[in-house]
Amino acid sequence: MAASDENTYVFDTESPTELARLINQDQLITRAMGGPLAEQSSETLLTLHHILDLGCGPGGWVLDVAFAFPAVSVEGIDISHAMVNYARARAVSQGIKNATFRIMDITRPLDFSDASFDLINARFLTGVLKREAWTPFLLDCTRILRPGGVLRLTEGISTWTTSSPSLEKGNALGNEFLGLAGYGVQVEGRDDDVFHLIPHLLHQNGYQNIMRIPHELDVSIETPAWSDFYHNMEVLAYFSKPAIVHMELSTPEAFDQLMNQIFIEMHAEDFRGTWHLTTFSGTKATV
Repeated sequence: MAASDENTYVFDTESPTELARLINQDQLITRAMGGPLAEQSSETLLTLHHILDLGCGPGGWVLDVAFAFPAVSVEGIDISHAMVNYARARAVSQGIKNATFRIMDITRPLDFSDASFDLINARFLTGVLKREAWTPFLLDCTRILRPGGVLRLTEGISTWTTSSPSLEKGNALGNEFLGLAGYGVQVEGRDDDVFHLIPHLLHQNGYQNIMRIPHELDVSIETPAWSDFYHNMEVLAYFSKPAIVHMELSTPEAFDQLMNQIFIEMHAEDFRGTWHLTTFSGTKATV
């Protein structure tokens, strides 16, 4: 659950366990996407001077971009003191001087001047933004993005498909919890899949060259990603249980039984799985 009533992140942002999970997940997702800015053209990359990462967590994406593009200023913001302190320490230890980190709540007006950034990045905001927050959030992103700048949002679409019936049931349970807790995207009073509504919201905000870039990560048992995916699932189960039980979507006993079965099935020699992600990218109009 969130660390405070003001913090809408679905889990405890100050938890060292969540910090460790996000470090692991960040590396996993960046590899699945082919790098931190893999889909951007060489022409676009030449126009980047100031980049912002929203909800940067422990700072992995910011540091990857800052290392790859030492002439570019890259900033990350997050509501978590633990995450930002860790990210700052990593920047110092790695000698990366073009990366900076600040405490900021992305559900409130962003403390940046108009047209401050050439590219704004964010991942997995469906676990941060309540339905009613998406429209003002995108308006504020548009305000601080320069004309011709790029907004890119990466989200899990149906999250994953696997050969484990129990994992599919657990995935559905997690999605039901998010929906009932008020997360997701809403347009004109209608809830729908993120896959359809984020492009709609980008179009409403005047973005051009709107793209959906799919990514698939093979998490089958024989792949290098399996162990990282498995440990990510363990931590997700640990954090999700109190909220799911509190919402009466499951009893403690039934939840534990489901998780135990998931982990048994994930260890099967024929376990197969794919983690599905999509990056939504749009360019702010120049006029």
